[in-house]
Formats: sequence, C-alpha cells, structure tokens
Amino acid sequence: MRKRSHRSRTVLAVAVAAALGVAGCDAVGDNSPAPSGTGKPSPKPTPLWDRSPSSVAAVGDSITRGFDACDVLSDCPEASWATGVSPEVDSLAVRLLGRAGAAERSWNYAVTGARMADLPGQLAQAVRRKPQLVTVMVGANDACRATPSAMTPVSGFRADFEDSLRTLRRALPKTQVFVASVPNLKRLWSEGRTSPMGKQVWKLGICPSMLGDADALDAAATERRDTVQKRVEDYNKVLKEVCAEDKRCRYDGGAVYDYRFGTTQLSRWDYFHPSVNGQARLAEIAYRTVTAKGP
Repeated sequence: MRKRSHRSRTVLAVAVAAALGVAGCDAVGDNSPAPSGTGKPSPKPTPLWDRSPSSVAAVGDSITRGFDACDVLSDCPEASWATGVSPEVDSLAVRLLGRAGAAERSWNYAVTGARMADLPGQLAQAVRRKPQLVTVMVGANDACRATPSAMTPVSGFRADFEDSLRTLRRALPKTQVFVASVPNLKRLWSEGRTSPMGKQVWKLGICPSMLGDADALDAAATERRDTVQKRVEDYNKVLKEVCAEDKRCRYDGGAVYDYRFGTTQLSRWDYFHPSVNGQARLAEIAYRTVTAKGP
C-alpha cells in the first residue's frame, strides 16, 4: 500500500512539473504568441501620409493657374500641373484621381500675381472643400518685384507661410500638403533672353527685378539678379523648414528649383512661365513626391 502510494505521488509530481514547464515557456514568450483575448488581429495604424488621396485643392500663383500656357497673357487652368484636365499635361489630380475624378474632386484656388501673404486667404477658401491633399506653389512673385528692395522680407515670408499652415490645420488637421519649391528665376532669365519676343513681353512688367534690362550684363545688373536669386534660395529654405515641422507636409526637396527648364518647357509668349510641356514636367515632379514611400 505504501509503495503504491509513493509511486502515485511520484507520477503526480512529474505531471505537475511538466505542466509548469509548459506554462513557463508560454509566460516568457518562447516561440508561441501570447493570447490576444479577443482572437482578432489588431487594426493597422492609419499612415501619416496617404499616397493615394481622393481629392486635391491647389493654391498658389500664376504657375498653378497655367498663365501663358495656352494663350498670351491669359490663365489656362485646364493646363495646370496641379488640377488641370488637359491630356497633354496629365496633372497631379489626373494621375491620382483619373480624368473624371479630377474634374469632380479637384479645385484650383491659385491666383495670378499672388504672393505668400495671399496664401492664408486661398487656404481659407480651399478648406471648405475638405480636400485630402493641398498643393502649394508660391513665392516667385515675392521675389518678382519692381526692384530687389521691394521683395518680401524672408521673415515676413516665413510668418505668412506658418500662418497659412495654421489656417489649414485648424480646419483640417489630417489634410496632407505638398509644397513645391520656388523655380530658379535666374535660369529662366538665362533661357528666355534668347527670345526677342519673350524680351518684348517682359517689358510689360513680368518679374522686373530679375528680367528688367534683360541684355544688361554689367556689374549692377549682375548684382541685382544675384540678389534676387539669393532671396529665392532663402524662400526655399523657409518652405523646407516650415514644412518639416508639419508631419503631414512634404516639400519637393528643391526639385522644381533644380529642374532645368528649356525653351520647350517655357511659354512661347513670355519665355518665363511654364508651357504645356513645362506644366507636364511639374506634374511629374509633384506626383513622384506625393506617391513616394517616404519624404
């Protein structure tokens, strides 16, 4: 009787030890998943950047309005790099939404001649549509003044851009923002000055701080253009820095500034604003930035 009782206790002890051993492996994780409690997989977190937004609103200046792309001294929003529906451009909106979608769910609030100070007002209009993506291209007119001394100060440019993003965030905290760099105005002067017609149009008042006295190459003219160019570079630094502070903002990394516009990409009327071909190139840059896996 004692032997049988002793044998039973031994078997029971081995069984308990084995059970505790298995439980111990589960407790430290080993190779087995911990119980979830519900049996359902955890939902995937919402990404900060949606590479396929379903609506687009554009704000900015004459470039986004397609100025001089289709006709002399006229806006041509259908050729806009951001929201146009022209098949020759394949705008950002068309690439993201399709042509029918772009016609229904993209809006262009850019205004020819607009400066950074005008951006908060444009965004106030855009937020009424509740777009998932807002495109921003502005700054050229802040540098294109009657004289370099009349250019928007960098501090004011920064303050107005920060105010613009605050306007957007108060209304639409999750809307994404694509910011294009200011184009290289000095390169546009260098390309356009080869056109006699272009220089005649420039005399009507297009970017006089850079394009005035287009053929002058003396020290004063060179200094003037260099001053304007430095201001454009400073503006782009502001765009980059302010955008970086917003987790749902993507700057193009200077891609528009770096793009080497040739005469094919410039308006055949003013040789300064993008042509239809140039608008298509801007659309490509924007689409690459918006759909990239990372900024």
